[in-house]
Amino acid sequence: MELGSEAKWEYFRAVYQRYHEATREAKQGMLNEFCLNTGYHRKYAIRRLNGPPPGRQRERRARGRRPRYGPQVVSVLAAVWEAAGYPWSVRLKALLPNWMPWIRKRYCLSPHLEQRLLAISARQIDRRLKSKKREQKRRIYGPTKPGALLKHHIPVKTDSWDVQTAGFSEIDLVAHSGNSGEGEFAHSLNLTDIHTGWTESCALLGKSEVAVELALNQIQSALPFPLLGLDSDNGSEFINWHVKRWCDQRKIQLTRGRPYKKDDNAHVEQKNWTHVRKLLGWDRYDSQAAVDAINDLYRQELRLWQNLYLPSVKLVKKVRVGSKVRRVYDAARTPWERVWAGGQAAPVQVAKLNRWRQSLDPFQLGQAIEQKLERIYALANRRLSPKAPLLTMRSPETFKVGRRNGCGKDAPGKSRAADFPPALANRAKGARFALSHSRDDGGSRVTFSMSRQPSPKLHFQMA
Repeated sequence: MELGSEAKWEYFRAVYQRYHEATREAKQGMLNEFCLNTGYHRKYAIRRLNGPPPGRQRERRARGRRPRYGPQVVSVLAAVWEAAGYPWSVRLKALLPNWMPWIRKRYCLSPHLEQRLLAISARQIDRRLKSKKREQKRRIYGPTKPGALLKHHIPVKTDSWDVQTAGFSEIDLVAHSGNSGEGEFAHSLNLTDIHTGWTESCALLGKSEVAVELALNQIQSALPFPLLGLDSDNGSEFINWHVKRWCDQRKIQLTRGRPYKKDDNAHVEQKNWTHVRKLLGWDRYDSQAAVDAINDLYRQELRLWQNLYLPSVKLVKKVRVGSKVRRVYDAARTPWERVWAGGQAAPVQVAKLNRWRQSLDPFQLGQAIEQKLERIYALANRRLSPKAPLLTMRSPETFKVGRRNGCGKDAPGKSRAADFPPALANRAKGARFALSHSRDDGGSRVTFSMSRQPSPKLHFQMA
C-alpha cells in the first residue's frame, strides 16, 4: 500500500534525525527502506535527507549576477553621454578612450573607476542609460520644391555608394522657417562626405542660386580634402544652371537622387538631424544677425567638436538571417581619423587639425556651443515659431495600467494625438541636445526644458 503525502511527511520527520546520527553502513539500509516505503527516486531521497530539516526552508540566493557597474560609473557615463550630444552606445564606447584625459581631469576618476568605465560594453551602456533615453520627441518636415529645368541634364544616382576616397559628398538644405513658409528665412546647407563622414555646414538667408553658390565656396575652402562629387535632391536650389556651372568649372561630378526618395540621400539626411535640427530645433530665423550667429557656430566650435571628437560607424554589409536583416558595421572612428588614414588631406590642414585635436578640450567646446546656442535662440522670431510646451505632469490616473475602452486611437496600444503635440518637436530655449531615439512610455510628459534641469546625482564635482 502506497503512503499518502501527509504520511510521507510524518515518516520523513521521524527518519531525518536518525539518518543524520547513523553510521555510513546504517544510512544505506535506512535509505533503501525510505525509498521502498515512500516510492521516491534514490537521488531525490538523498537530497531530501541531506537537505534542511523538516519545517525550515532553504534560504534561496537571489538569481542573477550582482551589478558590476555601480552608480558612480553610470553617473560619469551619463555625464559624458550628455556632453557628447547623446551618441549611440557604439559611438559612446569608441569616444571614451579618446576623451579619457579630459574625463579624468574633470571628474577626478580613481584608477578603479577609470578601468570600469573603459571596460563597459556597448550593450551594457544601452541597458544602463535606458531610463535616461525616454524623454523627447521629434518631427521632420521640409519645404523642398522640385527643380525641373535641368533634371534631364543631371544624372540620377541610384546605386549605393562604394567609394574608397574622400571627396564624394551629399548636400541638402534644412529650412528654419518655423510655423510659416512665407517670406525669406534662414537655411542651413549641409555637406557630408561619404567615405569619411566629415560634415560642413553653412547658414544662408534665403535659398537663391547666388546664395547657395557662395555657401558652396565657403564649404569647399573649409574641407581638408578636395571636393570630387556632389549628390543632391531634386530641389530647385541645386538643380539650376548656377550650381551646374560651378561644378563644371571645378570638375566636380554632380548627380541627384530620385524624386520623393529621401533614402537616396540617407547620409546627409542623418546629418540634417544630428548637426542642425537637433541643435536649432524648428524655430524661425529670418534676420541677417541670426544667420551670422549660426555661421559663427558652424565655422568654429561645432565643426571641430563633431569632426574631431565624435566617432561614427559605417555600414559594411547586410546579412539576411531568416526573415531578418542583420547589419554589420565597422569599428567606430571619428571623421578626422578617417581623413588622416586616407592620406588625401593637405599637409598644412593636417598639421593644423592635429594640433587642435591634441590641445582642445571637448567639454569646453560643448560649453562654448551651449553659450552660442543661447545667443542664437534669442534671435529667433518667436511670433512665427512653435510655442514651447508647458512643464505639466500627467494626472495619477494616467499611470494606472489597464485596458482603455474604445477603438481606433482610443484602442489599447494606441496614442492620442494630444500625446504628440507639435510644440514638442521644437527645441525650447535653454534645452540641451535633443534625443533622436526616444519614445513616450506612458509616464510624465517630459519637455526639452525639463531635460535640462540640474541633477545633483549626474555629475561629480569638477576638479
